[in-house]
Amino acid sequence: MKIVDIVERTVPIQSNIRNAYIDFGKMTCSVVAIVTDVTKNGKRVVGYGFNSNGRYAPTGLLRERFIPRLLEADADDILNDDGTNLDPHRIWDVLMTGEKPGGHGERSVAVGVLDMAVWDIVAKIEEKPLYQVLAERYRSGEVDDKVFVYAAGGYYQPGKDLKQLQEEMKRYLELGYTVVKMKIGGAPLEDDLRRIEAVLEVVPDGQSLAVDANGRFDLETALQYAEKLEPYNLRWYEEAGDPLDYELQAMLVKHYSGATATGENLFSVQDARNLIRYGGMRPARDILQFDCALSYGLVEYMRILEMLKDEGWSPRQCIPHGGHQLSLNIAAGLGLGEMSRTPGCSSRSAGLQTTFR
Repeated sequence: MKIVDIVERTVPIQSNIRNAYIDFGKMTCSVVAIVTDVTKNGKRVVGYGFNSNGRYAPTGLLRERFIPRLLEADADDILNDDGTNLDPHRIWDVLMTGEKPGGHGERSVAVGVLDMAVWDIVAKIEEKPLYQVLAERYRSGEVDDKVFVYAAGGYYQPGKDLKQLQEEMKRYLELGYTVVKMKIGGAPLEDDLRRIEAVLEVVPDGQSLAVDANGRFDLETALQYAEKLEPYNLRWYEEAGDPLDYELQAMLVKHYSGATATGENLFSVQDARNLIRYGGMRPARDILQFDCALSYGLVEYMRILEMLKDEGWSPRQCIPHGGHQLSLNIAAGLGLGEMSRTPGCSSRSAGLQTTFR
């Protein structure tokens, strides 16, 4: 088999929502199609990949470096031993040829987009769901037939009042979700507390609600929020400070007895290891949210899982960011804890209805 073409499109996924740090009014996404010469059931096998929301389309990196690098690679460097399918691990090595360590940034997003498409091809050629492929290769065939999913929402929006926030959360409960998440940090503390208390009026209890500050706070503010959040017994307090400020995270868990969550903006096994070493994270309590589509793909994500195992962490403490089908498949196939969806923000994906020509 061989790769005959790779196409990239940049599509808009803008929305009028905002979190504590950014609005999504100009958000974009890279979508790639890797075309092979393999046919299954009369159809050419094409793998599709895209990057998770929250990072802009890495178009230049894909078109100038990573797509040409993959197209120019020898077959022996990208195929499995018998030449019948792609080898994601070999392809990862090809993509990273000539790349210096460190400085991961948006490079990790570009590689993650291609990695997603590669795994899509692997599963299609094997004619199995990706979760089954992963379970057979890395988990002795064990598959989770159910994956817990929580509803992420509660964004700041123009004109959105407390009643509308409550109605949003009620809709999620009516859809069958038992845990919801809302944004904090984009308003003064007292206003956020009113928003939280309004949601607590409509969900069963504090363990049904998680809050997400999207890395907005300095240490003083993070601790101020922690003090006020403590009595609510929330599901978790997410990304209080900058994702690379491990000292802030370590100080936070010393002062906050509830669960914390972070990791969606850490894009390599090295950064994940530093969080575990220096961030004070508690293996039986805290949540790790690495997103494989943003962090060099599933190949790197499995390295992160192996590192976590060595450090005494269970994969059940991993809840991948992203809310897409790749996260669902890895949760079921690799035995992760749960995953997220954004059922109230489906308009963000409208731009993904694109045609490759």
